[in-house]
Amino acid sequence: QVQLVESGGGLVQPGGSLRLSCVPSGSIFGIHVKAWYRQTPGKERELVAAVSSGGITTYDDSVKGRFTISKDNAVNTFYLHMNSLKPEDTAIYYCKIKLTGDKNYWGKGTQVTVSS
Repeated sequence: QVQLVESGGGLVQPGGSLRLSCVPSGSIFGIHVKAWYRQTPGKERELVAAVSSGGITTYDDSVKGRFTISKDNAVNTFYLHMNSLKPEDTAIYYCKIKLTGDKNYWGKGTQVTVSS
């Protein structure tokens, strides 16, 4: 069974930085897409950043220039480097992978709170 475990969330001041990690495990033979989403209470989950197996990255306009998604092609673990954090970045962040067969798997989320 495929499982994703997130870590790295916490409380930071505006302008600070965090690095989120996502560690997939299980019967994984090929990951087509690795992505990070975020969600606040009462709002729909939204895509933050994604990277394809070919290395193509996409970012939401609100995080361009501040967040970076990274991966090591030799391992399944991937990261979200968050810099210049703003209060509006506060959310639960979820990692997601899309496997062969176009099936998505989600982590349980990690809380990021940006506040002074």
